[in-house]
Amino acid sequence: MTVRPAALLLAVVVQVLVSASAATAQNAAAKPAVPRTPDGKPDLQGFWDFRTLTPLERPANARDKAVLTEEEARTLQAQNAARRSQAAASADVRNAPREAGGGARAVGGYNDFWLDFGDSVVQDRRTSLITDPADGRLPARQANAFYQAGSLQEDLPPQHPIRLLSTGASPDNPEDRGLAERCLVGFNSGPPMLPSGYNNHMQLVQTADYVLILNEMNHDARIIPLARRGAPPSGLRQWAGTSRGRWEGDTLVVTTTNFTDQTASFAPGVTTAIGTGTTLSLTERFRRVDAKTLMYEFTVNDPATFTRPFTAAVPMQKSDQPVFEYACHEGNYGLRSIMAGARQLEAESKAR
Repeated sequence: MTVRPAALLLAVVVQVLVSASAATAQNAAAKPAVPRTPDGKPDLQGFWDFRTLTPLERPANARDKAVLTEEEARTLQAQNAARRSQAAASADVRNAPREAGGGARAVGGYNDFWLDFGDSVVQDRRTSLITDPADGRLPARQANAFYQAGSLQEDLPPQHPIRLLSTGASPDNPEDRGLAERCLVGFNSGPPMLPSGYNNHMQLVQTADYVLILNEMNHDARIIPLARRGAPPSGLRQWAGTSRGRWEGDTLVVTTTNFTDQTASFAPGVTTAIGTGTTLSLTERFRRVDAKTLMYEFTVNDPATFTRPFTAAVPMQKSDQPVFEYACHEGNYGLRSIMAGARQLEAESKAR
């Protein structure tokens, strides 16, 4: 039987189309379904948990290691579980000595029993939350960038404004204490949101016109308009800046400017403050990866503070736990006693 060229070509085309259709269907089945709102946008709503053992910066002793092996990740997670178990066993407030940040032996604000950094590293086992630069480290600071670090010492005059989130136990004046200690900002709520010691929990509410982000820490709420709006007046400065949102495909992009000069451009920890919020432009991206994961990325762009922008990625996990009320200070009897003691010492010193 003779097969005509036209018939042969048609058969080949049909086979190619069938194969392509099958491959497309297979890929679609393999790709996790992303929940969507009635207007077709990805549904980002829910309670999200952003605890992780993965540090912001790649550790200095792992500068050439971008990703942990499975065994290394399991070891790190097991060590964390053992440390927390030890802290829990030592949590008898009547008898047990305390340790801050590594066990249960020394005095500190909290021991590990009360801290909650999570129990696992990020799923791809990155050694840092920072994804750009490629070395997983913060870029160099500009030569004249503002910098505060460590607890303020009593024998050194404090450098105002205090942009640190925490200043430890030494300052004896309220204006010399950290911003989070004064309940002005939460130490992980940002923006940008960074995993920290506890309350790594937030709720996202979404409509066609607005997105609301409610952080459990310090009960900070940001209402972000999605409709086009002009730039905020340059003189309008706020603790959390002024945010504008937009959709780029399936990614919610939020740009925030107009931070106050009382905050840092970036605080990599509670006792480090770099730069000033007046020069910061922050871009956050929210992307629903699957039904249980929200990828949160942020880019810090501040040429006055850093020699280049940098980006970090924090996967957030869906939670069935609501956001609880965070009562910052709860009367703050401790701070009042510290201030009263300092004033008494001052009075005694003047009387001598």
